Amino acid sequence: MSTLNEQHREALATAESQHYHELARTRIAGGVNSNVRLNAPLICFASGRGARLTDVDGNVYIDYALGMGPNILGHAPRAVTDEVARTLALGQLFAGQHPLELELANKLCSCVKSAELVRFGLSGSEMVQAALRVARAYTGRSEVIKFEGHYHGWFDNILINQSRPIAEDGDTLPRQHHLQSEGQSPLASADMAVLPWNDFEAIDRYVNANAAKIAAIITEPVMLNTGGILPKKGYLQHLRRVATAHGIVLIFDEVITGFRVGLGGAQKLYDVEPDLSVFAKALGAGFPVSALAGSRAIMELFGSGRVNHSGTYNANLVSISAALATLRELSANDQAAYKRINSMGTTLMEGIAAAAGRHGVDLQVSGLPSAFHTCFARHPIHDYGSYLNADHERLGRFLAALLEQGVRPTGRGTWFVSAAHTDGDVTSTLDAVEHALQGTV
Repeated sequence: MSTLNEQHREALATAESQHYHELARTRIAGGVNSNVRLNAPLICFASGRGARLTDVDGNVYIDYALGMGPNILGHAPRAVTDEVARTLALGQLFAGQHPLELELANKLCSCVKSAELVRFGLSGSEMVQAALRVARAYTGRSEVIKFEGHYHGWFDNILINQSRPIAEDGDTLPRQHHLQSEGQSPLASADMAVLPWNDFEAIDRYVNANAAKIAAIITEPVMLNTGGILPKKGYLQHLRRVATAHGIVLIFDEVITGFRVGLGGAQKLYDVEPDLSVFAKALGAGFPVSALAGSRAIMELFGSGRVNHSGTYNANLVSISAALATLRELSANDQAAYKRINSMGTTLMEGIAAAAGRHGVDLQVSGLPSAFHTCFARHPIHDYGSYLNADHERLGRFLAALLEQGVRPTGRGTWFVSAAHTDGDVTSTLDAVEHALQGTV
């Protein structure tokens, strides 16, 4: 959900970007190729290098959107682009195997403790679908629990209750379904049960009454699609215990957190092993690649042919070589990239919070140093409901003011930090935050 309104979008458009958008709308639906960009500023970018983006008018931005998270090494990182360039002459698609697949599989499984077998694809959305299918096959059950405010892709069966309306305290479990798009089939999500997140009592009550039909619980381990909300202490461990006790497959959607918060993902950070995990985004440092990894007993259902997972472009050389180069770079020099990201992210989070304190405004900073969220709210943000009650109009003004000064978080207020950001970038960003708070909120 973008917090920028139409006035903000048009005001932030530069002359050449506005001209491009007018032309694009004549051939591209809405002028964009993802609905996430429909409400974004009308800026057309010409190039990216490191932590900077340059638009078609020549304006330069310090980028914290990073392609909505994937560019953990910054834009056009040499370690990745050089490796991709090397493999281009080898071919693209073989409709068969190649050695880099196994090399990447070994590397991924060495990083992620819960990963015994892996399958590769192109997007997080598709690998979520593979995870749901194999969980149902493994358990012989059909229902899947998802949580309010969590995003697991744009397919009909899972795109529910990710944004408004909000449930009220005391509403029945599971929550009433709210489809997020016209044209969605209401039948497609009939076997989805929506529960509030970070609520111990809700998961216990619902699972105890319905365990015999529940195949899986799917969750973002950190709620980075909505508000940068951290799990309550012990909550992920509680989901693990509940799933184990009732023979339910626990799925972590680490599309954002995987390889961004650390080589082992959020599951290592919180010391919880799911049965299945979905990775994408940072895995390829900007190139399209995703993975489903998990226990051998479940994943072998793909290998036996009992459960179908297909894709013409799966494990293409470009994507696999990019992912290999990314994991090598993130692993290098005792994971120096993560140390740099976490140091700069911590400085940013603390600096933004300190600026808010000096200006006496209720700007909250939540999440992790590599990926955090800013919002205006009087009370701590701990779940989907408290996030929706934040002041999104004020956030929109704040983000627009930052963009005018050449600092670009995402349109919903999420900040991604890369290994390409510098101390100078952080200093300039905090100066921009000071000016934005003075002038807009």
